[in-house]
Amino acid sequence: MSSVQTITGGIDSDQLGRVLMHEHVFVFNHEYAANYPETWDDAQRTDDAVAKLADLKANGIDTIVDLTVLGLGRDIRRVRAVAERSPVTIIAATGYYTFNELPTYLRLRGPGRLIGGEEPMVDMFVRDICEGIAGTGIRAGILKCATDVPGVTPDVERVLRSVARAHLRTGVPISTHTDVATERGLEQQKIFAEEGVDLGNVIIGHSGDSEDLDYLQRLLDNGSYLGMDRFGLDNRLPFDKRIRTVVELVRRGYATRLVLSHDASCHSHNFPDAYRAEHLPNWNYTHITRDVIPALLQAGVSQHDIDTMLVDNPRAIFSGASS
Repeated sequence: MSSVQTITGGIDSDQLGRVLMHEHVFVFNHEYAANYPETWDDAQRTDDAVAKLADLKANGIDTIVDLTVLGLGRDIRRVRAVAERSPVTIIAATGYYTFNELPTYLRLRGPGRLIGGEEPMVDMFVRDICEGIAGTGIRAGILKCATDVPGVTPDVERVLRSVARAHLRTGVPISTHTDVATERGLEQQKIFAEEGVDLGNVIIGHSGDSEDLDYLQRLLDNGSYLGMDRFGLDNRLPFDKRIRTVVELVRRGYATRLVLSHDASCHSHNFPDAYRAEHLPNWNYTHITRDVIPALLQAGVSQHDIDTMLVDNPRAIFSGASS
């Protein structure tokens, strides 16, 4: 049993309950909101988020991991206002989300850069984990990074290696964003291994976008967990194919290496509510409990295996984190 940092304080890992390992509360564009304030209403969005999380709790989920980091508009004070009223526990993340370049502030700093000095992101991430985010005392419980179609660009590699080094200094797990069509998870694993990371502490995210079992098997053979974590994004892979992939991996004995989630949010500046309702009606927090679990049970996955993916695996992932 280990202590896990949440937005409202540390808890024992066995108190996490059923966990969705890749979600967001708010995906936020600060510059857009500052210049077009009509796009954001704090009170309305907070109330709406609390209501959505209350519905999630009523559907049997106890904890979500909010993987909103720099590059996705992390605003820990806004999320804290939700967490303090939420029946669902929320775990915050640190790291950086970019498919290509870092912002100018970071591009100019670090080894070989104009201003020079040590790589700033390692200390940034470690401070978020060990001291707290933005002076709030809220400590991140997980690291996040991304690799997409552009591949391991110089700035993306900086993020991956910084996340790996912060992990080695703190022990908190790593969760990633990947593009499955270009098999970016394998590149992430290679870099993490070069940095000395035990790949058993890594979740290769968005693996559920793929039905390529050979690719998924290679990720598993390298030792990582797979994030089957975009249920509801049926435009990327239809529901029935996502279900069949999980069923086959469970049949092969990998229930102990899979986690489930949606990559959904209470609100995103990127995807207006009306657009999601029309084009992505299943992309919400309760799709797994209402639709995915019944479909898995009907396909022969046992309740024990579902509990493994929702309860036991998240507990194991966070039990490696330092307190």
